This record gives sequence, C-alpha cells and structure tokens, in this order.
Amino acid sequence: MAIGRSTDISTFKGGERALRADRIGLPGLLFSVVAASAPLMVVAGVMPTTWAVMGIVGQPLIFVILGVVLALFSVGYAEMSRHVHNAGAFYAYIARGLGGTAGSAASFLALLSYSALQFAPYGLLGFEISTQLQARFDVSVSWWVPAVVGVLLVGTLGWLKIDLNAKVLGVLLLIEVAIVVVFDISAIADPSPAGVSFHAFNPSTLSGAGLGAALCFCIAGFVGFEQSAVYAEETSRPHLVVARVTFLAVGFISVFYAVGAWALSVAAGPGQVVAQSQKHATDLLFVLAQDRLGAGFADVLHIFFVTGMFACLLSFHNVVARYAFAMGRERLLPAAFGRTNPTSGAPAYGSLLQSAISLAAVLVFAVTDKGAVGDPTAPVLRLFTWGGQVGALGIIVLLATASVAVIAFFVRRGAARAQAVRIACSALAAAALLVIIFISVRDFDVLLGSDPDSPLLWILPGIVGATVAGGLAYGLYLRAARPEVHSGIGMGNEVYQIEQARNAETGAEAGAGAGSVS
Repeated sequence: MAIGRSTDISTFKGGERALRADRIGLPGLLFSVVAASAPLMVVAGVMPTTWAVMGIVGQPLIFVILGVVLALFSVGYAEMSRHVHNAGAFYAYIARGLGGTAGSAASFLALLSYSALQFAPYGLLGFEISTQLQARFDVSVSWWVPAVVGVLLVGTLGWLKIDLNAKVLGVLLLIEVAIVVVFDISAIADPSPAGVSFHAFNPSTLSGAGLGAALCFCIAGFVGFEQSAVYAEETSRPHLVVARVTFLAVGFISVFYAVGAWALSVAAGPGQVVAQSQKHATDLLFVLAQDRLGAGFADVLHIFFVTGMFACLLSFHNVVARYAFAMGRERLLPAAFGRTNPTSGAPAYGSLLQSAISLAAVLVFAVTDKGAVGDPTAPVLRLFTWGGQVGALGIIVLLATASVAVIAFFVRRGAARAQAVRIACSALAAAALLVIIFISVRDFDVLLGSDPDSPLLWILPGIVGATVAGGLAYGLYLRAARPEVHSGIGMGNEVYQIEQARNAETGAEAGAGAGSVS
C-alpha cells in the first residue's frame, strides 16, 4: 500500500498526541515571537549590563551586525519551515538534515537553552518587584518571594490555551514598544551635552576584551525570532505564516534594538554611557527617562518593565513546553510529555515540567543567597546573568548547527542547485555564528567578572558541552538499541502516519493469510 495514496492515515496518534491546528494566525504568532525577545527588558536590563560589564560602546552596531547574521540564517531556516512542521523546530530541522543522533543532541540542548532563558529573568523580575515595594511602600520582601509567585502564575497560564496567551502577550507588547519609542524620541530631542552623535555605530567602538561576551549577551535579545517554527503545527498555512513571521521578527527586533541602544547612548553621551551604566546599572533607562519625561513616565516604565518580563517568561514557557511535548511524542522524553491537555489542547505536561524546573532554579539561588534584602548579587548577577549566558550560548550553537543542517537537507535531496541562494546564506550564517561562539567562550571571564582561575569559566560553557555530549550518547544508544525511536527523531506526526500505514498493511496481510488458510 502506498502511504501517499492512503486517505485513512491519521496525522497524529490520537487527539492527545497532536497540538490543535488553526489556533493561531500571523498577528498572534508575531506577538508571541516578539514578546519572547522582551523589548523593554532588553533596553532596560541587557543594554546597560552590556555597557557596564563589557565596556563596548558600539552596542547599537552589534545589534545591526547580529540582525544581518540572523537575517542570513533566516533565509534557509524559513525555507526549511515549508518542508518540516514540528513543534521541535530546531532539533527537528537538525535531525532531518544531519540525522537522528544529531537531532537527539539538539533536542536536549534546546530544552536546556530555552529552560535557562526562561527561568533566568525570574531573578530580575523578583529583584525589580522587591526593590519597588521597598522604595514605594517601605515593604521589605526577599526577591525570591515575587519570583516564586511569578513561576506559579506563568505555569497556570501555560496550562491554558495559546489563544489567551497570545492576546495577553499582544497587549503588553504594544504598550511596551510604544513606551520605548516615546523615550527614543525624547532622547534624540534632548540629547546629552555631546549632542546627537552616531559615534556608537563606528566600527572602532567594538574594540575591547569584552566583544565576545557582548555579542553573546546581545544575541539573547534576539532569541524568540526563531520560535515561530515551534508553533507550526498550530498555525493556519504554516508554510507561509512561519516564514513571514520569522523575517518580520528579525527585521523589527534588529531595528528596534539598534535604535533603542543608540537613543540611550545619545541620552547618556557616547563618552559617558559606559560610566553611567556602571553607576546606575539597570536603573539607567529610568534615570534618563525621568530627566526628560518626568517621574510619572518613569513610574509607568517600572510597571511595564515588570509586565514585559512577565510576557517574556510566559512566551518562553510556552516554547519549552512545546519542545518537551515534541520530545515526549518521539520518546526522547517519557511518553507522558507527548500528551496535550484535552480541554485546551496545550502541551500540559511539558508546561508542568518547565514550571518545576523554574521553581527549582529560583529556590536553589534563594537558598544560596547570603546577601541582604536589596542585594542584586544572587538574583541579577547570578541567576539572571549566568542563566542568560548559558541559554544564549546554547542557542548560538543550535543556530550554527541548524544552518549546517539546512545545507545538508537540501543537498541530500538533490535540491542544491534550486536552493543555491539559501544554501549560500546558510553557509555564511554558520561561519559567522561559529566565530561568535569562539569569541564568546574566550571572553567568558569578562562577563562573569571573575579571575582567570575561576571554575565558572569552564563550568558554565561546560554545561552546554556536557548536554551536547550526553545527547549524542543517547542518540547513539537509541540507534543501537531502539532503532524505531531513533528513526522517528524529528519526524513529529509523520512518524505516526508511517506507523499507522504499517499497521494497516500488517492487518491486511494477516487477513489475506487467514482467508487463504480457510
């Protein structure tokens, strides 16, 4: 029986094994994807931290460079989305291009990276709420208390259907973007004594020992643009919607961040932005905004700084839940994770897994926090910074590997000539990303502010390496001991089409055999 001709083959193994289709369109998907990049959190948190710790003045130029690299990556990635619809996205693409063993390693690296990027902002969220309660109401609360509340609230919404989440993300995102744009205009209209300067776009501003760490930290601001493929099974016309959202997200994020970083440098002064960031840290945006737009506007910024982080946490939570769902469906994780909530169609058990991971991470840093209330060391300099850096490094590795997988996918299918432009773009992106990986690891000491002998210099990158090694070892085990599972890595619902077709063939052959015997 030819599989392609059968009209009775279900695209999933029971309703509980499929994410509900047609649940999200282009606007909702774009909101979810861009919200994951947390625009206000990047402008208020990542940008000042990058200036303060890495000392690289040319941060606006970094966002332009990364935008070009990720646009090149998106050319092949978007084309791949037309051929593969799988909530596993990264690891599914890598498995299709480089084989099931590489797909196994990519799946666990994706789970680690997105989990780290999801729970890291809980430190910043908890610290912001704690300091605002102290400043405005004279209420002393440890950072981990609001962080735990945030974990529980995000976990609850993650259990609900994506339609509600997309609406929440959309409203928060629009307000967040509008507020940053208002600040950008005010900064340009009322610059520092140095005037409106484009010095931050000068290539000479990228010199310094912290360039690699700055690239890695800034690329975390883009993470989210690639998540459109994660929702492919839940969109209408995924072969069109996913590609469009990917390019729209990369274009918007790169321009928005480049302009935002430039506006901050204009407001503080290109020659003073590093010193001002070291002085005010994550308060830099609020101080500059208050000087130009008043205390009321700064208060609104604080409110939406919190809601923006919440939007980021919620969006990443949904992505991690879908990765866990895809891995459970393909038996890379226990089968229970491959089931959905029968009421909402959400990947319920994957959602519970990420809630448990986030809660554990917050509690570990809370228990080891020896500072007083208001000390940012544990929540910001450790949980937020370490988690964000590990997650970002893992994502860069996945981006580079996915670029190679795109090339292999089309070459192995004899489409190299037809896809020559996309293959060339993927090759350029892979080369650029490999350079970023190298200098990011090289400059890890700048980000951590540690001495050359600190074990963190190999422990944090080592987590990424160990995850890849463990995933490869598990993939080799599956290939030898459970080849049926290994062959299904990255196949998603298609593996069940094949499985059901084989069962039908077996049943037909058994029936024919019984008939001949009788």
